[in-house]
Amino acid sequence: MKNTIIFLFFLGPILLFSQSEIKHAVYFDSDSFVVKQNEQNRLIAFIDSIKTIAIGKISIFGFCDDRGSDAYNLKLSNRRANAIKNLFVNHKIDSTIITNVDGKGEVLLKTLSVKDIKGVRGLNRKAEIIVIQKPIIKDTTSLAPPVVVQKEIKPINQTVAFLKQDLKVGDKITLKNILFKNGHSEILPESKDVLKEIAKILVELDNIYFTIQGHVCCTYKSRDAVDAKTKKRNLSLARAKFIFDYLASKGVKKNRMRYVGLKRKFPLNGDPKLDRRVEIKITHIAAKR
Repeated sequence: MKNTIIFLFFLGPILLFSQSEIKHAVYFDSDSFVVKQNEQNRLIAFIDSIKTIAIGKISIFGFCDDRGSDAYNLKLSNRRANAIKNLFVNHKIDSTIITNVDGKGEVLLKTLSVKDIKGVRGLNRKAEIIVIQKPIIKDTTSLAPPVVVQKEIKPINQTVAFLKQDLKVGDKITLKNILFKNGHSEILPESKDVLKEIAKILVELDNIYFTIQGHVCCTYKSRDAVDAKTKKRNLSLARAKFIFDYLASKGVKKNRMRYVGLKRKFPLNGDPKLDRRVEIKITHIAAKR
C-alpha cells in the first residue's frame, strides 16, 4: 500500500511559527545536591511563571566545579539534575515533557584572578534548566481553506506491515509505534496493542532469529540513561529486556531472541521521544521444515 500523499494549495500567505527558550539556573553548596531554601524559592517562582505558557519540553543539566574526580563529579551532577526534576514533578509539571535530565560533570575553572576562584566555583555548582515553548502559530492574515487534491490512506502500522513481507538477515525493523515514558523501560499504554500484534506475527515466523536493540535519548554523547525505577544507568538495556520479556510471555521462544542496550550511540536527531526506541535486527533465518 502506498504512503499518504496529500497536496494542499493555499490561496494566501503561509503561517509563521515562532519558538522561544527560557532559562533558569539553580546553585548548590559544595559536595551537595540538596536544593537550598532560597534557591528552592527562586525555582518555585520560576515554575509558577512557566505554568502559564505552552511548554514543549524541558531540559535539566547538572554541573560541578573543577574539584573532585571525574566519576564523583558525574554522579553528583546527575543527582543535582534529578533533584531539580523531582521539584518540577512535585509542583505539578508533567514528567513526560522533561525530556533531558543529565549530569554533565565538572565545569572547567576559567579565571585570571585568585580572588575570583571561590566565586567562579560557586557559579559552576549548578543545574541549568532550559524550557522550550511549543511553536506558536501567528496568523498574519486570513487564509483561504485548503483544497485537497489527492489523498491515499497510509498503512495503520508500518512495523506490522514490514514483518509480513519477505525478511532477510541484516534487516533492521524500528518499532515506530512502541514508545516509552521518559526515564522508564515500560511502554506507553497506546503502544500495547501494536506490541501485541507484533508478538503474534513473531510467534508465527518461528524460523526468524533476531536481536532486540534498546536506545535512549537525551544523554551526553554515548552514555546510557538512568532507569527511574532501579536508579541504574542501563535504561537502553532495560528497554530491550522489557520487549524480550513481553515477547517471551506471548509465546516467542527465548532461544530465538537476544537483547542488547546501545545507549545513545545512534540518535535519530529529531524528536527526543523517537530516540526512546527499540529496534529488531534479523540475525538468522532457518530453513522452514
